[in-house]
Amino acid sequence: MSNLFYENEYVFNVLFEAVTEGIIVVDENQTIIITNSTAEKMFGYHKNELNQKSLGVLIPPNNHPNHNSHFKNYYKNSSQRQMGQNRDLFGVHKNNTKIPVEIGLNPFEFGKKKYVMAMIVDITIRKEAEQKIKNLNTDLEQKIVVRTNELNKTVGDLKEEIKKRNKVEKKLKKALKKEKVLNELKTKFLSLVSHEFKTPLSGILNAAILIGKYSKTEMQPNREKHLGTIKNKVDYLNRILTEFLSIERLDSGKVSYKLSHFKLSKVVNEVIYNANLLLKVGQRIKYPINIDEIDLYHDEKIIEIIMSNLLHNAIKYSSENTTIDIEIKIKDNWLILKIKDEGFGIPVEEQNHIFERYFRAENVLTLQGTGIGLNIVKGHINKFGGDISFISAKNLGTTFTVKLPLIKE
Repeated sequence: MSNLFYENEYVFNVLFEAVTEGIIVVDENQTIIITNSTAEKMFGYHKNELNQKSLGVLIPPNNHPNHNSHFKNYYKNSSQRQMGQNRDLFGVHKNNTKIPVEIGLNPFEFGKKKYVMAMIVDITIRKEAEQKIKNLNTDLEQKIVVRTNELNKTVGDLKEEIKKRNKVEKKLKKALKKEKVLNELKTKFLSLVSHEFKTPLSGILNAAILIGKYSKTEMQPNREKHLGTIKNKVDYLNRILTEFLSIERLDSGKVSYKLSHFKLSKVVNEVIYNANLLLKVGQRIKYPINIDEIDLYHDEKIIEIIMSNLLHNAIKYSSENTTIDIEIKIKDNWLILKIKDEGFGIPVEEQNHIFERYFRAENVLTLQGTGIGLNIVKGHINKFGGDISFISAKNLGTTFTVKLPLIKE
């Protein structure tokens, strides 16, 4: 059959050499019948050197098994098609190097025999270009990753810097606000001290001057009256100084408590005795019942400060001819103290501020007071894990309730 090709060599030469693709024609046994010069140059062979050789010499050895089965199937059901779709194909050069190729298959009959013509294109340059592009893309992706990481780091650093600046700004604002509050408190404090000390000191001075005028024996009642005034004013100043010291200790954290055993009735009697000296005309204190047997292990001085402050406030902020009721009981490991008055009451709109330092309600500004007593009381109660609350209505009186946990020795 091959003689037919050679008898028509001129025709084949014209046809084969006119195309730029390499052309190889094989028979059913995969024997190479004829090739064109492009195919020979592509695989490194001389003219006609491939003729009568097995097609296997041009196929990588590891592909032989699959290739043989594919060729037989194709030969039986041959049609024009492209080989190796979606996969890489390689031929073998005479020097055993692999060549990337594209192959198109065209079956035809000649002299009543079937042949397969393979049109082969060497795509080495294209593959090299594709690999270069792939390498460039890989390099570009790596650079993008690096730049992205650098950008993320920069953004992270900026966020951290903004966070730090916001934190510093917040601290500065807080410090400025605190300084402003402290300046306001300082102004209030100086004004308060000036007013609260000046008035009793003036009273003491006047009483002392008047005592000097009552030199005769029969004037003793007058002397005692002014001595009582001096005593009351000194006691008032002493209480103010005690309150200021309590504030300083609470704020600095230097407050220390002295726990001891004592009878509650002892403290109550002392507080009520001192409070009786402050009672207005017609005012009376209703003594708590059933407290004689109550023994406490606590800070006696703190109990006295709490009771004194609340009782003095009840007297100060109530009118003449009113009653102040004291109720004390032990319940569920709590000491519960209630002091109820029939006084001016606390306006609803000002009740949220009643425990603030130096705060005084509008309806009692004309009365003497520092506005720090309740703040101190709440501070001590909080230190012991207790609670203080109140109910009040303007002109209907106020009831303060203190809850202190009992302490076990």
